Amino acid sequence: MILPEVRDPRLITVRRGGLLTEEDHTLLALWAADCASHVLHLFEQQVPADHRPRDAILAARAWAAGDLGMMQARAVGGHAMGAARALKGTARFAAYAAGQAACVGHVPEHDLGAAAYAIKAAQAARTHDPGARLAERDWQRARVPEHLSALMIEDQARRNDICWSVFDD
Repeated sequence: MILPEVRDPRLITVRRGGLLTEEDHTLLALWAADCASHVLHLFEQQVPADHRPRDAILAARAWAAGDLGMMQARAVGGHAMGAARALKGTARFAAYAAGQAACVGHVPEHDLGAAAYAIKAAQAARTHDPGARLAERDWQRARVPEHLSALMIEDQARRNDICWSVFDD
């Protein structure tokens, strides 16, 4: 579970009583899709015929563009997570990253789930490289919209323990 027990109002949309604007919610969904896209090839190398994780990333982007409803995107994300369940290691983590990205429209805090699973996928793919985790984390951080960067780094620190400590320095 990558969601905190106590939600940060800065990561709850204004329409649900929080402080997150719709524009920033959209940007978080796109960032999560980027995180998942960055490791998607790790899933597709192992399971090339299964398009559910790719579809989930496309659904996240379609939701952000206003071309797909939140519930539809969330359902596609669930299918990607279904693709993950039977797998182990790298491919499993990459599929979960895609599924989490598609669910950001439903709950913005799934963005960090996409990021954390992508880091786990990159780390599992390069077990011989002790810098793989930090390289992926830093790649992600470089792509967070600048005005959301401080919030994202704070959220990573706050939820690091429930995200397998992948955001540590």
